[in-house]
This record gives sequence, structure tokens and C-alpha cells, in this order.
Amino acid sequence: MLNFMVLLNLSLELLEQWSKLGAALIAVVAVFFAAWGISRIGVKALESIARQPEAGNDIRSSMIVAAALIEGVTFFCIVVCLLILFV
Repeated sequence: MLNFMVLLNLSLELLEQWSKLGAALIAVVAVFFAAWGISRIGVKALESIARQPEAGNDIRSSMIVAAALIEGVTFFCIVVCLLILFV
């Protein structure tokens, strides 16, 4: 019985370490794709402004709103991952 309890304790510790590694990897993936998404927004906005300079202010404000929404989702994902790591 003692060996079973030791084995169970070791497997729970291993599971906890894997969950922390998974949370860290998900946070990295979230930040990477958020940066990629914001860069795509910036590229497309600059192309649109180059084609129609008179619509620059409208495009710029739409770009800022879209980037802020992506940042908000990314921040939420990082907070959830931090909660998994430390709680």
C-alpha cells in the first residue's frame, strides 16, 4: 500500500509539472499569434491607406480598435495561463 501511495504522489507531481508546461506553452502561442495578427492588421491598413489616402483616419481608427480587441483576448489568455500556473 505504501508503494502505491508513493507512486500516486509522484504521478500527481508529474501531472502538475506537465500542466504548468502546457500553460506556459499556450501563453507563448497566444502571444505569438496575437503579434502576428496585429502585424497583419498593420500591413493591410498601410496598404489601404496607400490606395486611398483620404480614408486614412477611418482606417487608422478601425485598425486601433481591432488591435485593441486582439490585445484584450491575448491578455485574458495570459491571465488564465497564469492562474493555471500559480493556483
